[in-house]
Formats: sequence, structure tokens, C-alpha cells
Amino acid sequence: METEDHTSLKDVTLEHASKTIVLPRHFSTSPKHSLTTTPLPASSVSSPTNSWALLKTCNKHMEQSIHYLLNQQDPRGFWVAELEADSTLTSEYIMLRRMLHKVDPDKERKKVSYLKAAQCADGGWPIYYGGPSNISASVKAYFALKLAGISPDEPLMLNAREIILKMGGVVKTNVFTKIALALFDQYDWHGIPSIPPEIILLPKQFPGNIHSVSYWSRVVLVPLLIIYASQPVKQIPKENSIDELYVVPRDKVRIRKGPPFETDPRLVSWRNLFLLVDFALHLYSQRPLLPLRGFAIKKATDWMLERMQGNGGLGAIYPAMANSVLALHALGYETDHPLIGKALSEIEELEVESDDMLHLQPCFSPIWDTCLLTNALVESGLSQAHPALLKAGHWMLSKQTKKVGDWKISAPQAQPGGWSFQFENELYPDCDDTAVVLMALAKLNFPNKAEQRQAILRGLHWLLAMQSHDGGWASYDKDNNATMFNEHPFADHKSLIDHSTADIAGRVLELLGVLGFDQTFPPAQEAIAYLKNAQETNGSWYGRWGVNYIYGTWSVLAGLRSIGEDLSQPYICKAIHWLKETQHDDGGWGESCQSYTDPSLAGVGESTASQTAWALIGLLCAGEVKSDNVTRGIESLIRSQKSDGSWEESFHTGTGFPRVFYLRYHWYGQYFPLWALSMYQSLKTNTRLRADDIAKRNKAQKWYVQHFNKT
Repeated sequence: METEDHTSLKDVTLEHASKTIVLPRHFSTSPKHSLTTTPLPASSVSSPTNSWALLKTCNKHMEQSIHYLLNQQDPRGFWVAELEADSTLTSEYIMLRRMLHKVDPDKERKKVSYLKAAQCADGGWPIYYGGPSNISASVKAYFALKLAGISPDEPLMLNAREIILKMGGVVKTNVFTKIALALFDQYDWHGIPSIPPEIILLPKQFPGNIHSVSYWSRVVLVPLLIIYASQPVKQIPKENSIDELYVVPRDKVRIRKGPPFETDPRLVSWRNLFLLVDFALHLYSQRPLLPLRGFAIKKATDWMLERMQGNGGLGAIYPAMANSVLALHALGYETDHPLIGKALSEIEELEVESDDMLHLQPCFSPIWDTCLLTNALVESGLSQAHPALLKAGHWMLSKQTKKVGDWKISAPQAQPGGWSFQFENELYPDCDDTAVVLMALAKLNFPNKAEQRQAILRGLHWLLAMQSHDGGWASYDKDNNATMFNEHPFADHKSLIDHSTADIAGRVLELLGVLGFDQTFPPAQEAIAYLKNAQETNGSWYGRWGVNYIYGTWSVLAGLRSIGEDLSQPYICKAIHWLKETQHDDGGWGESCQSYTDPSLAGVGESTASQTAWALIGLLCAGEVKSDNVTRGIESLIRSQKSDGSWEESFHTGTGFPRVFYLRYHWYGQYFPLWALSMYQSLKTNTRLRADDIAKRNKAQKWYVQHFNKT
């Protein structure tokens, strides 16, 4: 590939002296190193009155952003920032340590400080920044604080108890909260939906087998099967109990009549069928066939232990990692057993600790951060052979999966070649990461072209094999779309499956365009048809993995432009109109997590740097570079940039599970604004994107297209 650079932008080196950046604990095992940044003068941006002035100002702020980001790169090549969730993980972590009698007093004190600081003004705890108190998060925090010795008579606890009772008390919490409480005898196991371990014996052809649900459900559920079989209970002192959080006295609660066992008013429905199944399984679990149960527990244990090998923990996500520890404990493993010790150490890596607080992040996001940041830096004008980018590229190449994972069940013809989200999660690559990594790799000028192309081909073969029959892509599995399973009482979070999503379909189209394919490529044709069917009536697209309709709409528009779709078509114009209509008076865009529960709030929320960038990228992809909306959006990003080249962003704009679990990627507010500014600069100065040049060369060379024509 050529190494054409934007002449208006100088490459930024890593050799600067000044402020030292403290690296996360995760990196403590590597050789000691530090990164530095140079303080930059404070921005004095006022709204430019003409295009030339805006472009000049934009260029300066791009340089500041590039400078900031390059100096955050790990010497090994990747970028990673904190992936912040909510207080529930820290609450659960206190419970886990108490369950195992492995409490570090100093760390627990810091966790308590964090929970106190996270409390809302009304006394409860939210699941996203600025959100309302959530019943499940609030009950978990209250119980964790009591376990840690906080008196129920303290003002914070009195306030918490008042709002919890107002929201309905313990009975109104979700299933996962009730399981956590049942482990400490604060809820009756009788009130937990039946999940007998025999489920794992169901063949893959049978509805309801463990491969009928998503990867994240699978790795969380299998350890729970083991736990449910023994239903362990840790007795705690009476003063630590939470009987006071029951609206009705606990012994009067009819636990199988309330949530999650409410019947559907319709006599015939999936909901009512699953309730009947649950009742039957509940009866069976009281007197199981012991040989069958023993066999099921062994198979579940073997399944879990196989996936606990290597580094990173089961599924590389905290809930599954914690459940694996509890499952081992239920099986009789002592707390000092090497397997439990290893699992706890992997959890400890997720700790985010300061002098006075400690909280837990759900996992790491280095591959996702690195591939997105690489794409942004390439568009900014850095040489495609820049040392920092090549180092990132080689690191990404080293993370391509080579083992067969669970995806083989739904896509037996596929061969390994994808990328995961975390440092280590070899068995669970995902289509979203794979698509963006492949885009990043295709945009770099590697010395070894053969290695680069072979890696891209392996990844693309795997990705295309994962296309679902509806034309879209899910994250981890193919055709994992049996929505009926979300009606099971265990699935009160409504995220048990992994169905196709518009945001990932858009991402794959964007990749295909970069590699030289166009809308005549059969997988692209199917994806475009899927996206047309998935469009909302207001013109937007739902965002499964980012908040929300702004995220989905940006992803789709970027994909449609890249693949060569006619941007003048009415359905695209409708999306453009929606983006323009949702722009705020300050020039930015924002959307609250509340839009997942109330779609009328699509595009409604305080402006954020990441969501403003997404909307801008969407509009720029749609050909709106000269529009007043884009000008005001660019000005908004420029005004809000800090003097060190970064942006402030407190809101959760990432999505784990809609309605129940949200994420704050600490660098979403850094590389996405740079990407938007860079696209604006490219289109204003060259009337094309850097990615367009790369796509044009790939299309002319037909290297990837011809390969797939042959196969």
C-alpha cells in the first residue's frame, strides 16, 4: 500500500517529556515503563466565521488529540482504557469475598467508599450515569454495605431503605440479584427459576440447549447450573440480614406468584408455556434422578473447566468468572485450591483502585480500543507505516484466534480467524471486533504484505461464514435469534440470545467496502436488504452495542457509503433527516440510556463527545460535509476539547445489555471525536476520505474480490 500522508498534518512522535501516566494494575507484571505527554496550551476556540478558519482550527485540535492518544499507547502496541459499568459489580465482589472468607480489610474499606460515593441523592443506586435509582442495584449495594459492617441506622442506609421499599423491595429485584441473595439465605431458593444441570445434556438439535442462547448467557449459566444443583447457603449474623427490605414480611411473601413468575394474560403464549416447564422442572429438582444429575454436573463441570484454561477467566467477563469460583466452591474445592486462586487473581486484575476507592470493571477492551483508535489515527493523516500504527497492527495480528470455539456449533463450515474483545478470550471471537480489526489492518502499510493479506483473508472467511440467514450479523453466534427464550422466567433481563443487529451489519459493510467489494457482492446484498427491513419508522437504526439510535444510525450510514449504496435513496435521506432533527442547540448530539426503555426518547439526552462524533460521522458519510449541522457539530467538538487534547465524558454511551447493563468506555470520548474531525478535514481538503483511497486501490487491485470469486 502507498503511504500517502495529509500534508497539513505532521506525524506526532512518542518522544516527549513531561507528565507521567500511571498504567493500570493489569500491566504490573511487564517490565516497568512509563509514557509521557507534553502539556498543551489552553484552547481559545470561538465559533469560526468561515470554512477556512474552521478547517485551520480543526487541524490544530486534531494535532492535540493525536498527540494525546499516541502518548497513551502501551509499549507492546495496544491501547486500553477503563471499561466502567455500575456499582453492581463492586457490590457482588464484596459478596463473593465474604462468601469465600477471603476479605482484604483495606480493599473492602475502599469498596465501601466507592459504593457510598455512587449513591444517588434519593438514596438508591443507578445503573448508568445520571440515571434513576434501580431496584436491583440498590438492594445489592445495601446488602453489600451491611455485610461490610455498615450500620442500618446510618443516614445513607436509612435513605437507601426508604427508596428501596418505595420501589417494591427485594421481591422486585431481578433474577441475578435474587440468586446472589439466596446464597446468603436472604431469599428463598424456591423463588429462583429452575435451571437444573440436566439442561447441559440436551443435544444441540433440541430447543433450549445451551447453544440456543448467547455466549454471555452460556458462560454465566453453566456455572449456575452447578450452583443451582447444590443451592448453597452461607449463614450470616442476623444483624447483616436484609429482612427490612421486604415490603411484606418475608415469611408472608408468595415468591412464586411475583416477579419473575407473572403469567401472561393470554392463555396461549411462550411465557405461560415456559412457566409450566419451570414448574415441572422445579418439581423434578426436588427429587432428581441421582445418576442423571451426577452425570449432568460432571458434564457441566468439564465444560466449565475446559473454558477456564488459559488466561482471562471464564468467558473473560466478571459475572461468569465470579460464578465459576462459586461453582468450584459448591463442588467442594477449598478456597486455597489453585483453580480458585487463579480465578480470583484474574478477577483482581479487573480492580480499579485509587488511594481511597476501589471498584470493578466487567472486563478489558484492548482489541476494541486498539482497532478503533487505529482507524481514527489513519484517517487523521498519520502515515500508514507510522511506528505506533505498525506496532498496533502487529499486536492485533498476534491476537487473531486460532482455536475452534462455541461458534462452530452454529457455523460448522467456518474456520478460526476472528478476534475477541479482551486480552484473552480465544474461544469467543466476535463479529464486531473482527470487522473493525480487519478494517484497521487493511489500512496499514505492513512490510510483510503476505502476512497482512493472509490474516485478513482468514478473518474475512470466518466473518462471512458467520452471516445469519436474515442477512445480518450477531456478535458471537450465527442465527442465535430464538426470541421466545427471552420469555423464560430466568431471562427477565430479556438478553438471553444473540440476534442480528443493524450496527454490526453496518460495520461489516464498511469493511467490505474498504476491501474493494461493492453492493453486488451477495453477502452485501443480503446485508443491505436486512438493514432496510431493520430501519425504524423515524429513519434511524437501533444500536444494540452503543447508546442507542445515534450509534446504530452512524454504523449503518458508514457501511452503506463504504459499500457504494446510492446515498440519494429515500430511506437514507430519512436517516439523514433524523440525525439533523436530533441535533441540540449547543451543536452536539446526545442520547440517554433511557431510550432503550422508551423509544420516544431516541436522540434525547445531554450532548456527549462520543455521540456527537457518531452523528457527525454519519452525516459526513451521507455527503453532508457542507451542511450547517456538520459545521455546528464540529464547532461543538472543538469548543469542548480540553487543553491536553482530550474530551470530558461522564455518561455511559456503551451498551452491555439494553435496559439492565451499560458501559462507559473511557476512550469513546477520545478517539471518536478525532475520527469525526479527521473525516471533516479529509472531505474538506481532498473531497474524499483516507479510507476511500485505500478502498479505491483495493478495488482496482481486486485482490480480495478475486479470491472470493474463485472460492
